[in-house]
Amino acid sequence: MNQGQPRQYTIVPAQRDHLPALCRLIHALADYEKLAHLCQCTEEDLARALFSESPRVEALLACVEGRDEPVAFALYFHNFSTFLGRAGLYLEDVFVEPAYRGWGIGRGLLVRLAQIAVERGCGRFEWSVLDWNVDAQEFYRALGASILPDWRITRVTGEALTRLAQLR
Repeated sequence: MNQGQPRQYTIVPAQRDHLPALCRLIHALADYEKLAHLCQCTEEDLARALFSESPRVEALLACVEGRDEPVAFALYFHNFSTFLGRAGLYLEDVFVEPAYRGWGIGRGLLVRLAQIAVERGCGRFEWSVLDWNVDAQEFYRALGASILPDWRITRVTGEALTRLAQLR
């Protein structure tokens, strides 16, 4: 954390002029997670996902007083729980630049997302966390989140997705 810097920040919904900063933050997250080789996200991809006629996702950005670009983001969308019979809010990714961790920004983003979930009548708010990211797991538990031990993410991408789609 930068000593002497103000700890004032605001959380705002992403706008088109935020696309370069959001793309930069997504690539920084990929670097942090050691997955940069998988990150293909472009500003054009984000523009289609966030600002098309039927947006697929939404994003919040955290802006720090005195800094031109946002320092954190949360990208989220609605899913649906068949058991609850209600929509849920799914946090795809949250990232705070390392120099701004400890300022309360991550907490602020999660609190704002919880507020959005409640405002929209969602039955739950959920996300995934990497098994090696123990600090994040402790942070989430401190906010009241449960880490579910018996669920595993299942994914089909790339060539495997294409092959699956072609099965008859």
